[in-house]
Amino acid sequence: MAQSTSVNRHDSHATTTEGAGWSTKRIAITALFCAVAALCTLFIEFPILPGVTFLKYDPSAVVALIAGFAFGPATGAIVSTVSYLPHFATESGLYGVIMAIIATLSLVLPASLIYQRDTSMRGALIGMGVGAVACLVCCILANIVVTPIYMGAPREAVIAMIVPTLIPFNVLKIAINCAVTALVYKPVSKALDA
Repeated sequence: MAQSTSVNRHDSHATTTEGAGWSTKRIAITALFCAVAALCTLFIEFPILPGVTFLKYDPSAVVALIAGFAFGPATGAIVSTVSYLPHFATESGLYGVIMAIIATLSLVLPASLIYQRDTSMRGALIGMGVGAVACLVCCILANIVVTPIYMGAPREAVIAMIVPTLIPFNVLKIAINCAVTALVYKPVSKALDA
């Protein structure tokens, strides 16, 4: 019995092209997702809230959501994290990396966990709804805690930005990520199965 468990554990992490574990194909596709998401964070970034140019949107969370739906929460978490690491070398620095990872993980993990249990469109929509609420709460809390530390801004100034700036920006960002994912997930997943 113990030997069988050992074999099953080994098989679930084998780098083969078969099985439900981390196959060679899954590793390669995860790396591809990470690369595409990283390119999105580096080259497709723009303001989406009129008059607020310092908060910018990038579509990397769409890539992470698709990865999480296609291969599960672990893959979604990897893409959500690895894609932001190049930002250590940009003006975003540690602060930007921390905030981006918190925002993306808090959307992708709940969504992909729920979708893993119910792989219908209903499951995807419920997952994204729960992820959207979690993401909004985490983004606001992270801004209150992290922004004063790394930006030297008074906490009161950050709190004053919550209603007029942070909530509208994050709601719009989350809505775009979820809407685009809902539109493109099925065609992308069919292409991945090919």
